[in-house]
Amino acid sequence: MIFAAVFAGGSGSRMGATALPKQFLPLGGKPVLIHTLEAFLQSREIDALFVLCPPDWIGYTRELLAQHLPDAAVDVTAGGATRNDTLLCAIRYVRERFPVDEDTILLTHDAVRPFVTPEMIADNIAAVRECGACDTVIPATDTIVHSVDGAFISDVPVRSQLYQGQTPQSFRLLELQRTVESLTDEEVAVLTDACKIYAVRGKKVRLVPGSASNMKITYAEDLPLAEAILRARQSEK
Repeated sequence: MIFAAVFAGGSGSRMGATALPKQFLPLGGKPVLIHTLEAFLQSREIDALFVLCPPDWIGYTRELLAQHLPDAAVDVTAGGATRNDTLLCAIRYVRERFPVDEDTILLTHDAVRPFVTPEMIADNIAAVRECGACDTVIPATDTIVHSVDGAFISDVPVRSQLYQGQTPQSFRLLELQRTVESLTDEEVAVLTDACKIYAVRGKKVRLVPGSASNMKITYAEDLPLAEAILRARQSEK
């Protein structure tokens, strides 16, 4: 079986003074989260889709689903205090409700990346079937500067070897659970990305092509750009 977990736990602190967390802000007349869920609902390969959000926002999220996606089979459950905690909550949600085996696949995606495409989702599923884990990425276009102290350059890595990570990040569910649960307390504090956890454990993670338009809405200035992308997509239909 194939499951998709949409992480909607951000508080939106980098967005500035907004009335709602960024995943609930309006984009083209609908909340950002709804656009994201609509992309996953297009996939016929996904057996179950669910949202993980802070406990205080579960009721609000369900109201949005009832308003915008009344006929969609999308569940809402509580996430955790950190991304790793939310990842374990997603695994627990699936294991408590569905039969799983070594071939069960879990896709994880940021709620504030509303422009994920059906092609990216299909490519993630295919990559996990082949390799066991994958990360959606795009080649780095800017030179990346590494600084240990935040004041002076420590290194300038070779740009052709660098990629910007996006989501979905997708895995065989049981292997993901074993890998995350193998972390020490010290590792939990610094390893907040599931693909980095795999890399540290020496496990292969396949690269899946993303897109510059698969942006993460983080800052206030990202919303006008997202509106422009949405208008461009709508004009192409």
